[in-house]
Amino acid sequence: MAMKAAHGLASMVLIWVALMAAPAMATVVATQSGRVQGASADGVLAYKGLPYAAPPVGELRWRAPRAPEPWTGVRRADAYGPACMQTPGAAAREGAGDVGPLSEDCLSLNLWTPAADAGKRPVLVWIHGGGLVLGAGSQSAYDGAPLARRGVVVVTLNYRLGALGFFDHPAFDAGQTRGPVNFGLLDQIAALRWVRDNVAAFGGDPGNVTVLGESAGGMSVLALFASPQARGLFHQGIAQSAPGVPSATRERAREVSANIATAVGLDGARATAAQLRALPAQRLFGLQGQGLSLAPGFVIGDAALPQTILSAFEQRRQARVPLILGNNSDEATVAASFGVDPAKVVQRLGAARIFVKALYPGVSDPAQQGREAVRDLVFTAFARRIAMLHAPVAPTWRYYFSHVQTDLQPQPPGVAHGGEIVYALGTGEVCGCLPVPMSAADRAVSTAMSGYWLAFARNGVPAVAGVPAWPRDTAASPQVLEFAAAPVLRPRFMGARLGTMIVALKNIGRYLDRK
Repeated sequence: MAMKAAHGLASMVLIWVALMAAPAMATVVATQSGRVQGASADGVLAYKGLPYAAPPVGELRWRAPRAPEPWTGVRRADAYGPACMQTPGAAAREGAGDVGPLSEDCLSLNLWTPAADAGKRPVLVWIHGGGLVLGAGSQSAYDGAPLARRGVVVVTLNYRLGALGFFDHPAFDAGQTRGPVNFGLLDQIAALRWVRDNVAAFGGDPGNVTVLGESAGGMSVLALFASPQARGLFHQGIAQSAPGVPSATRERAREVSANIATAVGLDGARATAAQLRALPAQRLFGLQGQGLSLAPGFVIGDAALPQTILSAFEQRRQARVPLILGNNSDEATVAASFGVDPAKVVQRLGAARIFVKALYPGVSDPAQQGREAVRDLVFTAFARRIAMLHAPVAPTWRYYFSHVQTDLQPQPPGVAHGGEIVYALGTGEVCGCLPVPMSAADRAVSTAMSGYWLAFARNGVPAVAGVPAWPRDTAASPQVLEFAAAPVLRPRFMGARLGTMIVALKNIGRYLDRK
């Protein structure tokens, strides 16, 4: 009898421990599609896997996103939805971590808030990177809880990737009219519309939304600035490490899409819409060979992106709202993902290598010259060029992130592509994604950087007490805030070098336009 009593008591203790360890259920919130209930932990309410569009499957594959079907009752929102289809394991191989289960039914978002009340808090919408071919809003580095604890609402989202996200086959033309092609960008716009229509119920302010992202996510931010369909859906933007890579023309997109159809056993450009939509989604990923991908750029010529990002800024057709943009000190780490060896880039210049040596007088190693040249051509000069074009129409700030984790051994030559994310989002101590734990110095850099980001989200100006003032970047007075061991202002940072590169990039652009 005593044994049974002891066993019963032990079971009760185990149940109590399990209940205490499980997150409490959060407030039920009514969205336009139905009621949802998330989870509450450590002062933050988290609502995960919220559908912002109908599943893009069957007849909805390669169509603009549709509104989600409404539901009755209360929908559980305490677990992430599946990531959008991508090559299995690709994100982990690129060092971005596991994205979890994959599905074509993936158009969901995640939201963290201090309280589901009438608080009208600033809203930050994070767009993940991954070259438009991999990644998810559920990756641990993007956890919205740390920033939400500081009084804002954070949203992360999934969007269609690869051939499901960017595809232009003649089978989908409506008569003489070409349809959309940037389905992944249309998904991002649909998510922003969902935020506009629903975030007030979660304690957010639909009139104060900041879009931010890194790499392809940073490029997406600039594409949203350039997109007429995104106008009015956001009020500030932060583009982290947005690459200045070429976009594809509709003709190139047609060619690649026909190649993909051929690669999966269909009759290329003559494949029918029914045949293409009947393909198992996984058949479209992991294809090997030339001319089978549009990554890492968007496609130009549909309603979402009628012109290149650069030309939209040049013609002052972009959203006229405040913008922060910048990059890291060793961005060339991403080059290998696209089969580019920075050292060989310099070697292939032949006699023209003398110009690279002149731009980097203190660097003798060809490999390091290549890394720095790729970084500046693709990222630093592009950020400067966009800033110069945007500053006349809206407040603009530029940064450069060079702080390497203090306990990382051996110390790398700089901060790799994506290395700043956990500092900006304050997730370095919770993501489990760093090679070594953060030191006190690392935490101080994160507090400073995320503080600037939060101030910008609140007021449209990155002004924070106790840290250096961050002046606006203009053509007449170039200003860069460097995130080193402490934030430090760098007026005219890389001025002559970037000026030379911008001229070179303009000439390259004119040459390509004539081809």
